[in-house]
Amino acid sequence: MTSTPAGDGPLSEPDAMHTSGTATDPSAPAPPAHGTRTFVHVLVNTALANVTTSFLWFGITFWIYLETRNVLATGVIGGAYMLLVAMFSMFFGTLVDRFRKKAVMVWATLVSLALFLVGGAYFFLVPHADMVNLGLPHFWIFAIVMLTGAIAEQLRNIALSTTVTLLVPVDRRANANGMVGTVQGLAMLVTSVFSGLAIGQLGMGWTIVISITALGLVFLHLLWLSIPEPKVLHVEEKTSWIDVKVGWRTVRSAPGLLMLVLFTTLNNLVGGVYMALMDPYGLTLFSVEMWGIVFAIASTGFIIGGIVLAKFGLGRNPIRTMLLIAAFIGVVGGVFAIREWAWLFVLGCWIYMAFIPAVEAAEQTVIQTVTPYEKQGRVFGFAMTFEAAAAPITSFLIAPIAEFVIIPALDTPEGQQSWAWLLGYGEARGIALVFLFAGLAAMVLALGAFLTPAYRLLSKQFMKAKEQAEETEEAEKAIPGGNGSRSA
Repeated sequence: MTSTPAGDGPLSEPDAMHTSGTATDPSAPAPPAHGTRTFVHVLVNTALANVTTSFLWFGITFWIYLETRNVLATGVIGGAYMLLVAMFSMFFGTLVDRFRKKAVMVWATLVSLALFLVGGAYFFLVPHADMVNLGLPHFWIFAIVMLTGAIAEQLRNIALSTTVTLLVPVDRRANANGMVGTVQGLAMLVTSVFSGLAIGQLGMGWTIVISITALGLVFLHLLWLSIPEPKVLHVEEKTSWIDVKVGWRTVRSAPGLLMLVLFTTLNNLVGGVYMALMDPYGLTLFSVEMWGIVFAIASTGFIIGGIVLAKFGLGRNPIRTMLLIAAFIGVVGGVFAIREWAWLFVLGCWIYMAFIPAVEAAEQTVIQTVTPYEKQGRVFGFAMTFEAAAAPITSFLIAPIAEFVIIPALDTPEGQQSWAWLLGYGEARGIALVFLFAGLAAMVLALGAFLTPAYRLLSKQFMKAKEQAEETEEAEKAIPGGNGSRSA
């Protein structure tokens, strides 16, 4: 095991370093030699941690739906997950800015591991019949503990976004964000296959044991990694633990950036529909084992999309690219269940996932470019607070409406006959109707964003900030003995 640089151990109050970074000079110091290689190691470790967390969370979702056949339960736990992400994101963003990135990652993983151990012990102590009875508190206690462990792991994703700025040259950041999409796709593929197989063949108990063991191995690997970041950059004399003010001011200082956050927030309102109803629809068409495999096949779209993005980037204007793709995937999401054909649903999921990495990478690339490095954690946290809060609002609303109103209405002969011209016949035509209207809403939202002044302002701000960042990197590389190296 190699030694880690000072400050990469447990959280300690960092050394303050005042910088001249402003909204017009948002770049961090030039990335270190071999910075991209270091980023790849960090990315792989974060991906493995996310695989483990998602494996367990997918397993819980599959398991509770199979045990209860209750769409409301899956919608509630999915919505609660995103709601807690929203609640903690500003705190997480402040931690990322206030402490060294590796220290943040180490403690996030350790907290997740501890909570999974507690939740696992509770699961094995409570009788199965009591655990799956939604009228008793046991399932909800178990879900909340596991959910909190999964939320703690989300801290690593904010830290990962800032390491792109720390380690990767500005002209390759869109490509690096594409690599994130590729790895996330691989993680989704592995997770969906093995979660379905684990629940179907081994049960929830072994799924918990496998998750805890895997996360322990990820933690050990993380301790071995070294992230070259000798000083934490600060421009403020003092920061609070939940620094909403700095996040808000920084977002407002970049013309149009608030619009980007707002657009993603509204887009996530639509995403809440899919979060609540995707698994119930898939489990209507397939067995749990087969649904895991089918979801894995669809996840290859995520991988292909990430690879293409890592190779070619997002083009000259990432905001324009994002809006065009968002409109397209709105159409795809609206029609992939318009008939109860398994092949149509799988194809639609594949196309949907192939384009998602570009939408996410566009937002990250813009924030990384127009935001000062020392404030990026709080800006990412600020954005995630609102974006993550959007999905559970829709999920909490749509799950009971779908469960008690739309699905029963389209299960009747009269309901099926009324909508057959558009949706055909089948068991889940109510869910298909919800998907259709959600997709149309997403398309209208994305196309409408092109007409806003904020779109033009942010596009100009991005191009200006990118040119300045590239000039700064070239100037630092020209300094004798520089090359962007960071020595403690």
